[in-house]
Amino acid sequence: MAAKTTDFPVKQRQLNDDIKNGTFKRCYLIYGEEAYLRLQNRDKLVKALDGGASSMNFTKYEGDQINPAQVIDMAETMPFLSDKRVILIENSGFFKNGCPELSDYLKKPSETTYFIFVEKEIDKRKDIFKAVSKIGFEMNCDTQDEDTLKRWIAGKFASEGKKISPRAAAFFLERVGTDMSNISTEIEKLVCYCIDKDEITVEDINAVCAGWLTSRIFAMTDAIASQDQKKAIDLYYDLLALKEPPAKILALITRQFNIMLQVKEMSANHKDRAQIASGVGIAPFLVGKYESWARIYSFEELRRALELCAANDEAVKTGKLDYIISVEMVIIGTTRKR
Repeated sequence: MAAKTTDFPVKQRQLNDDIKNGTFKRCYLIYGEEAYLRLQNRDKLVKALDGGASSMNFTKYEGDQINPAQVIDMAETMPFLSDKRVILIENSGFFKNGCPELSDYLKKPSETTYFIFVEKEIDKRKDIFKAVSKIGFEMNCDTQDEDTLKRWIAGKFASEGKKISPRAAAFFLERVGTDMSNISTEIEKLVCYCIDKDEITVEDINAVCAGWLTSRIFAMTDAIASQDQKKAIDLYYDLLALKEPPAKILALITRQFNIMLQVKEMSANHKDRAQIASGVGIAPFLVGKYESWARIYSFEELRRALELCAANDEAVKTGKLDYIISVEMVIIGTTRKR
């Protein structure tokens, strides 16, 4: 099967070389789904360019109300006792909605000004993206694949003098998800928990990282698909005890069945796992899990499950049903022996 391809490792090396050698591009665009990587590279660039809150030659703009004319005026202002001015622009929406003023300006910007753009979503068809690509550098900080994350996790633990087996790393990922900020936080907790140990085990992970909503929802979906009604109900009440709103739990159960249906349809159309992951919007290494769940159900059963979720949600919103009971009814309705 085709593997997910990304140019992130190459781009990261190029960016690191720019920082190491001090050979900076006129502007940088850091974008993508993985916030940890976006912010990490943002901070590295700001520091390397001698920016930061204490610098008189550093200006930060944030949000979708930025005035492009003000940005251009600042870019045209000569730096004070320095050879460069740094402008950081975050979450502007310029690369999704367009910004003709900055697109034109970046065709011939001030020779003393360096731009750093940080965005979650972009549209490569926009003129501003083309302008940045022509004179600067753009890097997509997308969600990393399972193997990359496992290497990164092992490296983080190694830097703390700890080891983790591939099996434990896989369990850790399944437990905390693929968000690198969450992963980093959980690694810190595990290092503190295992202060006197050389190796992180599955038991340690289970003890420290047990309260995550994602892992409970996955366990509940496993129980539902396995027709283990009691376990699914017990997990549901565990979530309620953790103060998770039943409306949120119902929405997540609905999402799981919706993903299963989409995965089943795409598998039936002979799509490979990379295509399925991209089309459905999940991490590639999770496709196998959803495929195994989807195989248990027929297309009609998955559609009926989604209809049951929608009907119970509507019953709650019209005052006909209590939310806590409605989710329990969904669990019971989708775990009846077929």
